[in-house]
Amino acid sequence: MHPPLYPLRFQPIFQRYLWGGHRLRTGLGKPTGPQPCAESWEICDRPHAQSIVRAGPLAGRSLRELIEQYGPQLLGPTTEDIYAPPIACPTNRRFPLLVKFLDAAQTTSVQVHPDDAQAAQWNLPDPGKTEAWIVLAADPGSLIYAGLLPGVDEKQFRQAIQKGSCAELLHRFEPKVGDCIFLPAGTIHALGGGLLVAEIQQNSDLTFRLYDWGRVGPDGNPRPLHLAQALATIRFPQGPVFPQTPQPLPQKKATQLIQCPYFTIHQWQIDQPQPLGGDGRFHLFVFLQGHAAVETDASGALLGPGDCLFLPACLAPTPIRPHAEKLTFLDVFIA
Repeated sequence: MHPPLYPLRFQPIFQRYLWGGHRLRTGLGKPTGPQPCAESWEICDRPHAQSIVRAGPLAGRSLRELIEQYGPQLLGPTTEDIYAPPIACPTNRRFPLLVKFLDAAQTTSVQVHPDDAQAAQWNLPDPGKTEAWIVLAADPGSLIYAGLLPGVDEKQFRQAIQKGSCAELLHRFEPKVGDCIFLPAGTIHALGGGLLVAEIQQNSDLTFRLYDWGRVGPDGNPRPLHLAQALATIRFPQGPVFPQTPQPLPQKKATQLIQCPYFTIHQWQIDQPQPLGGDGRFHLFVFLQGHAAVETDASGALLGPGDCLFLPACLAPTPIRPHAEKLTFLDVFIA
């Protein structure tokens, strides 16, 4: 007999890459230690990285264990439709999303991700990777690179790679806090230095690196590039990518940032209790500003910027209660 489900918090999983900084600790309160840290994986079901429940009767259990034990109670009655099966191992079904915070103290590599069809065609171990960034902090002059300049075609881009000048053909802009950037698979992109973002993505680790700004890795050698795969993946007719325009939701204190086949993102700004969930779907809440209490949260602690909460599909509507100030958070689910 398994304990009944309740709103779940998970322990973060930290990833240290050469472009990381200290904002995950200083800005979001993550216990990363004094060393630079690039990413905090908040909700993750990967073969070698498992989210672990922090508090309550299910403390110590992994997200993978919860999926195996609770199935539709956790994920909803359409469980079979939302699993993310690794392409090379279709029986090992995984939770479909990965939620992260990224601290780009330095500019990340220029990269691109394949789509589901390409991952299957090339027999890769993950599905494709469509993702979204929500900007939490931005130093003056920080840039996001997303898409190509208007009119850039494959021939022109290949020539620029040979000359080492492909970065000159990338569309770039200075983001502001609150911007949401949607990056469908095939979109060339990079985070500029000085940015802290939340990332919602398909549960995939497929990345093709095109350019790394002349850097070397910890071993003193240039990090590997994946030019052939990347060039076959880029959506050349796509052109520049700009921040999303939030769409008001009728009769809700929320806007829709993104709706795509892989995830929907609503952003809420509330100063009164708001019941959410209870619709037979799981919900992932990512808290951006202010603090909140959830009565059925086993930890009993307030939720603040950088915290995430997993609301199982079987729960009744759960009130999210702002604490003394306006609360801003994301509601991520699969429609």
